[in-house]
Amino acid sequence: MVDETSVNDAPGTQSGLEQGSADRSPDRWDLAVIGLGYVGLPLAQAAAGAGLRVIGLDLIQSLVDGLNAGRSHVDDLSNADIATMLAQGFVATTDETVLAHSRTVVICVPTPLDDDNRPDLGAVTGAGRTISRNLRPGTLVVLESTTWPGTTEEVLRPILEESGLVAGQDFQLAYSPERIDPGNPTYGFRNTPKVVGGLTTHCRDRAAQFYGRMVEQVVPVNGLAEAEMAKLLENTYRHVNIALVNEMAMFCDELDIDLWEAIEAASTKPFGFQAFRPGPGVGGHCIPVDPNYLSHRVRRLGYPFRFVELAQEVNERMPAYVVARITRMLNNRARAVNGSTVLLLGVTYKADIADERETPALPLARRLRMLGANVCYADPYVADWTVSGKPVTRVVDVGQALADADITVLLQPHAAFDLAEVQSRAKLVLDTRGVLTDSDTVERL
Repeated sequence: MVDETSVNDAPGTQSGLEQGSADRSPDRWDLAVIGLGYVGLPLAQAAAGAGLRVIGLDLIQSLVDGLNAGRSHVDDLSNADIATMLAQGFVATTDETVLAHSRTVVICVPTPLDDDNRPDLGAVTGAGRTISRNLRPGTLVVLESTTWPGTTEEVLRPILEESGLVAGQDFQLAYSPERIDPGNPTYGFRNTPKVVGGLTTHCRDRAAQFYGRMVEQVVPVNGLAEAEMAKLLENTYRHVNIALVNEMAMFCDELDIDLWEAIEAASTKPFGFQAFRPGPGVGGHCIPVDPNYLSHRVRRLGYPFRFVELAQEVNERMPAYVVARITRMLNNRARAVNGSTVLLLGVTYKADIADERETPALPLARRLRMLGANVCYADPYVADWTVSGKPVTRVVDVGQALADADITVLLQPHAAFDLAEVQSRAKLVLDTRGVLTDSDTVERL
């Protein structure tokens, strides 16, 4: 998968557009989406399907060429979906000047953490400068990228106003957090409520009207910071509760308590409880990243955000705990990790998608290799996988690999895996997702 990419300060070259003046006429585009990844592309699809004239802007020439040729690079959109978008008038380009002819510009660029786990807003500021060079009166600018509260007003607004235009007067500025859940078969862009906050009431209302054309429910909030905080609250809530149940998994193992059964029993309570389940760690574009944005903002007030930092510590410890469980299971069979073959089933961060970002399989494989294990993997979505720059052997015949491996670790229960075969053919299985039945050869995390 290719992540959405911001437009930086380098002038773009035209791609996907004819050089003629017809494409440069005022208000040609109802929407310009900056960043055509897992967030920007579903937005573009929804807008095009609602009858808006949509153009997508991205730095990666090969990505732009692929989209214009009808090829998708994200899990939730097929080639047929891209073909439909093209038939509806969607165009992808690297030419930043299209922004000057777009009524609404939405920023959907990545906001990762740097090597010190601090927010990296380079893509957002780069996109802001690109917009500023092409901004004209009356444009609505919306930031969707996840970030700390205050970013839209304190960071993005001054950059946009370098154009000489004033936010809230000459152009409208809003924030609406992305809520894309890759691979979710129930909730997509249209039926997931859209939170919207604006610099002014008029900014908010205009953004709400814009999104109201393509989603079933718009949730307006008082300001930009409230909308920014909503996204961080959602994911911090999940992060902390995942950490809670992961820590419970550790001590329930020591106490010989079946946590999975306890979770199912607690889930029968019709109020006051939401089930979270343990796993080998957290991954993806949100849970391991977003709470750090909130923690960063709180630390600027002069004190730590203890819940988030503790949750991060617990969740980051899970791959090491999984290795400890693998070691114990092998020791009980008079085997050492050193020299043993360990088969990892599913190395993406989530079942039935190709996204490997922040996957806990990576630190797990790294630790196993350091202990001398022969690590191999099976994953229908990942053709090639490297750990610390070294390739990991991919098995094609999963049934034979199950029989050959000294231990199998089920990390993601992809639908392509035959769980009954895993249960019956593997010598040993550590089930980190609780989908198999405990037996002489199977342990659940």
